[in-house]
Amino acid sequence: MKLLYTPNSPYARKVRIVAIEKHIELELQEVVLGDPDSPVAHYNPLGKVPTIVFDDETALYDSRVIVEYLSARTPVNHLLPSEHKLKIEVLRWEALADGVCDAAVAIILEQRKPEAQQSEAVLTKQRLKVEAGLAALNKDISKKKWCVNETFSLADISVGCLLGYIDLRLKQLNWQDQYPNLAKHFTILSKRPSFKETMPTPN
Repeated sequence: MKLLYTPNSPYARKVRIVAIEKHIELELQEVVLGDPDSPVAHYNPLGKVPTIVFDDETALYDSRVIVEYLSARTPVNHLLPSEHKLKIEVLRWEALADGVCDAAVAIILEQRKPEAQQSEAVLTKQRLKVEAGLAALNKDISKKKWCVNETFSLADISVGCLLGYIDLRLKQLNWQDQYPNLAKHFTILSKRPSFKETMPTPN
């Protein structure tokens, strides 16, 4: 299996961490999405990462589908609980973390436009989503080491990837001061080898 990815995509990082935690070997192919020769569009009509390409040239996307596939591939480290109620709870955490990520990415894309073309209304709308999502996650993780059932799971991976992206791209939010429960959780997650190996880098 080959993973098409960009180093600082929080969604691709989630896939990479799941693969590491599950001891699944992936061939990593870094891509540049704006490059006209990028192979992503050939395999994913949405032109997004992460995309998994199999030996028969079929592909799998997006991150939620890929991690579901990887989670069921081996019995090592059950990142998705078998009990339906707990699994739904994990997926809810993932959905919220991914949704906050979507809003954060929207802010970055808007800020990359020439200043005269930026919409303050768009920035405010997305910033409110980020703040509301982080507040909800901060409240839910209160007094817990792990997000769901006191067991490391996909929920923790999703939250950790979100926080890594916020820490990289939106430091001006001072999120670690505003959301101390998340800051504590982030510190715990950042010590795991899978998180260290996939750490995003400023660019």
